[in-house]
Amino acid sequence: MAAATAPDVLELAPASRAEGVVALPGSKSISNRSLLLAALARGDTTLAALLDADDVDRMLDALAALGVATARTAGGDRLVHGASGVIPVRSARLSLGNAGTALRPLAAVLALADGHYELSGVPRMHERPIGDLVAALVALGGDVRYLGNPGFPPLAIGPFRRAAAAIPERVAIRGEVSSQFVSALLMASPLVAARTGRALTIDVTGELISRPYVAITTNLMARFGVAVEALGPQSFRVPAAAAYASPGRLSVEGDASSASYFLAAGAIGGGPVRVTGVGRRSIQGDVAFADALARMGASIAGGDDWIEASGPRRLEGAAIDCVAIPDAAMTLAVAALFAQGPTTLTGIASWRVKETDRIAAMATELRKLGARVDAGSDRLTVVPPPALVPATIDTYDDHRMAMCFSLAALGGIPVRIVDPQCVRKTFPDYFAAFAAIVR
Repeated sequence: MAAATAPDVLELAPASRAEGVVALPGSKSISNRSLLLAALARGDTTLAALLDADDVDRMLDALAALGVATARTAGGDRLVHGASGVIPVRSARLSLGNAGTALRPLAAVLALADGHYELSGVPRMHERPIGDLVAALVALGGDVRYLGNPGFPPLAIGPFRRAAAAIPERVAIRGEVSSQFVSALLMASPLVAARTGRALTIDVTGELISRPYVAITTNLMARFGVAVEALGPQSFRVPAAAAYASPGRLSVEGDASSASYFLAAGAIGGGPVRVTGVGRRSIQGDVAFADALARMGASIAGGDDWIEASGPRRLEGAAIDCVAIPDAAMTLAVAALFAQGPTTLTGIASWRVKETDRIAAMATELRKLGARVDAGSDRLTVVPPPALVPATIDTYDDHRMAMCFSLAALGGIPVRIVDPQCVRKTFPDYFAAFAAIVR
């Protein structure tokens, strides 16, 4: 199916059929959250099925620089020696690439430590906002300063500067830019409770987008012994006695966002295509992608550890609110090329501050394939062409651009993917897995 024509371009041959079974790599969101919680916990934690990809490597590198010991076991799991809520190394410079799931929660945790740290990333990471998180950390008493443009990394962090009695019991944080800010503050909140001996309430102002990702955070915190109480849809209370403790062993679910590409392939290419490692009981909100496919006419089946998609003769266009599935929504935009009638995706404003401006990037590349596209600040409408046009797809150093546009080859056209290695961020073997199911 796929053969490299140059080191930086992958040509996907025309295809019309997709069928098979794909074992998913571990979830990026669960992997990096679990690593950080295990590092903060009392006791040792064994993490099974941890994602082996760039974003997780950045978190592992950061933990090592901070003095948290981890090791790969003989069985391939990752053993993390918990530091009981204390950061062992008090001065470090951390380079975190474009890994928002590493830089943002680490910023929150280190702001509540007593050391001197610098956090930076690739140029695009320095264009991704962090101001709402920093404002909340400063309100608690953190010493966080911008080393470049205000509101963006890189950051300099100094020792926590407020006496316990002066730390507020409530803190507000905006939720409409990125749910990662809320998740980062939640994960660091037991460090506040340890200082004050009091509960901390986090109030989210504005719309909390990508709410299922916050649910992943609170679910994992509970597994590490910290039960977050929801006081309402916009408020969370972390108890006074909160402290992380190892669950002993935790198995990382397969990545539901990555599942979207293969489920869409089954819907477009007839199927059935089954993904394993994630199922209907998943704690990841992106499993709802399967429901969106069903709205477009796909046949969906699933169990505790698998989901399967098969296609109709042709999908149907639909209007879909994607605020809960922003990453998987990109796959819907490409699936819309194979639908009868237009598809409109809404609730995607967060695309603007991801690895690239995904609204602009998706519109540009979909037009190359012959689609008519109308893009707004929070929406994308895709009108499919009568027939797809062969195209060379630019990927903008964005792993999801590369993976979702591979589906265009199922339109019976050759598709060239520029910089296919960018999938190393979350799914290094993606194109081999894709080649195994298409005909």
